[in-house]
Amino acid sequence: MGAATLNSLVAWLHGFAALVAANRDHLTELDSAIGDADHGSNLDRGMTAVVAALDAQPATDTADLFKRTGMALISNVGGASGPLFGTFFLRLGGALGASSSVSSLELASALRAGVSGVTVRGKAELGDKTMLDVLVPALDAWDAAPDPGDVAGAARAAAEAAAAARDATAPLVAHKGRASYLGERSAGHLDPGAASTALLFRALAEALEAPGAAEQ
Repeated sequence: MGAATLNSLVAWLHGFAALVAANRDHLTELDSAIGDADHGSNLDRGMTAVVAALDAQPATDTADLFKRTGMALISNVGGASGPLFGTFFLRLGGALGASSSVSSLELASALRAGVSGVTVRGKAELGDKTMLDVLVPALDAWDAAPDPGDVAGAARAAAEAAAAARDATAPLVAHKGRASYLGERSAGHLDPGAASTALLFRALAEALEAPGAAEQ
């Protein structure tokens, strides 16, 4: 059991920023095959801005944390990634409200609100070869975890499902974004947005598994 603390959610964002930076060239390489070749550099710039903003003025609660995260991403990330990731975090913060800790079930529900925002913003469906193909199975795995009330365990299940879902985008034919221009030739490549979304869940699991991350 346990609840995610505000500090652990801040650590999530710092961890995601670090993973994006470490995988920047890989994400851009994936995007060079079927997109604009800028996903890694764009998202790295956005998460660097998020960390700088949070370091300059610590978040007062979860609503403040995710609102500022979403706005920093929208302001600093070009293309489709900024609005999509930004919307995800804005909806997440709106669903959580001004809290200092959230239960596993509350966090799962808020993450679902974030996914709903991405769905509306991107107008994509499952199987279109987008980040949605990772978000949905990751949260399904969260709900299906042996103890969905165990926030760290559920996040780990989601991260593992996200990694598998990322790999499952390779054979898909893209129906959204620049990749869709390639038609059948988009098959055989991982979707870069799916890859960065898998990093998002990996960072969440690692943050919540850290000693002292969850309140009892």
